[in-house]
Amino acid sequence: MNPSLILLSVAILGGVALTFAILIALANKKLKVWEDPRIDAVNDLLPGSNCGACGSAGCRAFAEGLVTGDVQPAGCTQLGADEIVDIAEYLGVDAGEAVKRVARLQCAGGPHVSLKQAEYIGLETCGAAAAVAAGGSGCAWSCLGLADCERVCDYDAIYMNHYSLPVVVPDRCTACGDCVDECPRDLFEIMPVTQRLIVQCKSQIEGDEAEEICKVACTGCGLCATDAAPGLIEIINGLAVIDYDKNELADLKAIERCPTGAIVWVEGQQFADMPQPLRSEVA
Repeated sequence: MNPSLILLSVAILGGVALTFAILIALANKKLKVWEDPRIDAVNDLLPGSNCGACGSAGCRAFAEGLVTGDVQPAGCTQLGADEIVDIAEYLGVDAGEAVKRVARLQCAGGPHVSLKQAEYIGLETCGAAAAVAAGGSGCAWSCLGLADCERVCDYDAIYMNHYSLPVVVPDRCTACGDCVDECPRDLFEIMPVTQRLIVQCKSQIEGDEAEEICKVACTGCGLCATDAAPGLIEIINGLAVIDYDKNELADLKAIERCPTGAIVWVEGQQFADMPQPLRSEVA
């Protein structure tokens, strides 16, 4: 091949590459979107877990919201009080107030109180057991007790008690929702920690039949609805349903006559003393 043609080809290719490099550099300078440097600084002060409990897609998205003023530091469920103050002082904004949210288990029917209709032998996960004859449980809405929720929790906020029921530790729970997504029976719900009145049952069976399957099942008797503030509790499909928007109306009266202990009053991790014959330690 002619050496001059080779040199010409190299020159042409080099010229094209140089032209595109100049055009890209000019476009980058012209089209570059300025980003507030405080976003990186605030992001470094956040936990970096990207749990999503704050309502943002991740910690960086939350940092962007903090800088623009769309959210407040207290919205991060994993920050301590001092860390919230540090971010607020750095940005010169109000720290804000946020009610801590935690996961609550809506079942107290461990094997000590619920009917067992078969022996489940298989993969030791709730997901697998739910797909095979309901894991041997007589209640189609009960906790399967194989600890999928405990394993999926990255914050050690759930442990299994001696009744094979998960216990949520409020101080460690970040309301990330992983246990909610993992439970095949949809037994977890994220609630403000200020919500004290909770129904620990999701059974859709009423009356004596419900109690025959599980001693702590809600039987739909309606005593809680009668004793509670008007409109706070409604019986729907044989189950007591609390209107959590009326949380300020809740008190201990609603649990006093519950014959099975299905409706409970939560104080942190433990339930308040109450006259029911059976109660769970699960919060």
